[in-house]
Amino acid sequence: MSKKKSLKGYYLTTFLIGLGFFTMGLMDPLYDTYVPIFLGKYISSNSLIGTIMTLDNVLAIFLIPIFSAFSDRIDTKIGRRMPFIITLLPLAALAFGLIPISALSSLWALVLLIFVLNLAKQAVRGPVVALMPDMVPGDLRSEANGVINTMGGIATILGTILLARLMNVKVTLPKFGVVDNVLAFPVASIFVIIAVVLLFIFVKEKKSTVRPDDKEEEEKREPILKSLKVVLGEKNKSALYILISLLCWFIAYQGVLPFVGKYSVEVLGTSSGTASLAAGMVGIAYAIFAIPSGKFAHKHGRKKTIRGALICLVTVLILVFLHGVLLKSLPPTVKLLTFWALLFCFGIFWVTIVTNSFPMLWQMSTFSTVGIYTGLYYFFSQAASIISPPLSGACIDIFGYPSLFIYAAIFMTIAFITMSKVDRGEPEDGE
Repeated sequence: MSKKKSLKGYYLTTFLIGLGFFTMGLMDPLYDTYVPIFLGKYISSNSLIGTIMTLDNVLAIFLIPIFSAFSDRIDTKIGRRMPFIITLLPLAALAFGLIPISALSSLWALVLLIFVLNLAKQAVRGPVVALMPDMVPGDLRSEANGVINTMGGIATILGTILLARLMNVKVTLPKFGVVDNVLAFPVASIFVIIAVVLLFIFVKEKKSTVRPDDKEEEEKREPILKSLKVVLGEKNKSALYILISLLCWFIAYQGVLPFVGKYSVEVLGTSSGTASLAAGMVGIAYAIFAIPSGKFAHKHGRKKTIRGALICLVTVLILVFLHGVLLKSLPPTVKLLTFWALLFCFGIFWVTIVTNSFPMLWQMSTFSTVGIYTGLYYFFSQAASIISPPLSGACIDIFGYPSLFIYAAIFMTIAFITMSKVDRGEPEDGE
């Protein structure tokens, strides 16, 4: 068996590429925490709020695969991914900064800004993610993905623990007067713009965007939907089973995520400024454990690591359910701190799955199909984002908030079962 390589020579490059993930990590948690709260000012049904939160994912399920595949094909002086990054991310930042102001105007203005934001953000997400496997060898991608997820975790901490405190700061706006629940979004947008500038200056894509020996394969490559058919029709079903698995664990995650902020406010009694700290606990775990989880999987195997993390997530979700049901009599501070502690544990095992599942799919791709496989990953994860929030919102409406966590535990269990069928995607498979 050959000696495993080290990521040492790629840390700086991977860290710089992680600036793209930093922008997503900064916007996503604030968006997921506060947009349901903004919508709640106009809408009383959690199921309907969950449905509206899926509108962006409807865009994503089409845009991410298309733009990922498109970025495989283009050839420019600044690379094949960078043109998308430097145009679409600034547009997303502008729309993101305006969301709280639109929420002060009307429901339709808010929905329109959500649409514009996600049109830009979801189109650029695939090229951002595909940038790393372009530049890092296949057997090092779990560790590299750990570095990138650490960048996302740092951004989540910055957004949910520091910037979110700005939601309690009152500002004076023309037409609206003195208001709060605004300032974090435009400040976050400034950080996104800075990250894009640094990414453009310091990350130089490979000069040869499509290798000569891949040109013939490039010319014959099938469109994205036909590529999906090919992947699902392969004799070895590992790609199919990992796609089903990630569909299930994202159904679990996306069912909980849109309602954690509302849960914090309505059940635990937190303020708007501290509502995002629940997601912040997950972000702290991301930042601390993303790199170790990649190293652990590199040593012990990605499949075993993911399945172990799924067992732990089911356990944590059951404990959160019991927390909501059995600990009602505890003092509010104790309830809040124990809830945060459980979400921190959730973050440890969630980042372990995210860090190692993407590299498993990348390991099954070729240089000219990295964008296609990136698109498939997001096709299934965004499908979960469309399916899950209305269902989990309906669970809350019918059974109450604690049922949310049993819902998630069930889908994590299904993912554990389907992952047992995967037998490709380990680092040595590419040797």
